[in-house]
Amino acid sequence: MRGVVFDVKRGSVKDGPGIRTSVFFKGCPLRCIWCHNPESWLPEPEPDGDGVIGRETSVEALMEEILVDRIFYRASGGGITLTGGEPMMQFPFLRELLAAAKAEKISTALDTCGFAPWEEYREILGLIDLFLYDFKAADSIRHRELTGVENELILENLCRLNEAGAVIFLRCPLVPGVNDSPEHLAAIAGWAERLSGVEEVTLEPYHPLGMEKAERLGRCGTLKCRNFPPSESVNAWRKTVASRTRKRVVVS
Repeated sequence: MRGVVFDVKRGSVKDGPGIRTSVFFKGCPLRCIWCHNPESWLPEPEPDGDGVIGRETSVEALMEEILVDRIFYRASGGGITLTGGEPMMQFPFLRELLAAAKAEKISTALDTCGFAPWEEYREILGLIDLFLYDFKAADSIRHRELTGVENELILENLCRLNEAGAVIFLRCPLVPGVNDSPEHLAAIAGWAERLSGVEEVTLEPYHPLGMEKAERLGRCGTLKCRNFPPSESVNAWRKTVASRTRKRVVVS
């Protein structure tokens, strides 16, 4: 069993609790206009100047990299986070990697956009300790404008994961003038309050670091904004969401 990844970052502290190793899978079914990792869109390795983005690897080879930091996972309550791209696009490989990690008693987190068949999520429920679940727009038409897909399947899977007892952090990218409206902020808080499995809301302010990569790779449709949102806006987002839910609200 082989898969395609484009990065493995050790010592991550922003992709779940504790110290983690984040494995970035190639391939994504969405085309978010603000995408921070446009190099993840295509499922196969691709040329980038004199190099190549992405590499084929095996579960065994990845586990060798992951196990190097096992002592830090145990000491900090960390583990591995599988992200991307969308890891569910390489489901058989994802399933085997999760099983290998659990066999080594390593905590697992899945960063997912939710746009995958429910049957696949159900199959790996017992292998995932934490879902980092994207919430990008509450309105389906607006979601399609921003990401290329509607959100009915995404919200349905979110509800089913909640009913199945999954532990969920809602991850909410926020872009000034794009999806930071009072209505969307209220929807974030509303879904967090409604779903018992949601333990945290993570607000992710837009950063323009993906623009250079998108331009270099010729990715069309990405947001043309080179500015970080001002701290005043970020603080206002957090206060608005936190005032409407009892769940923990943090800024990443």
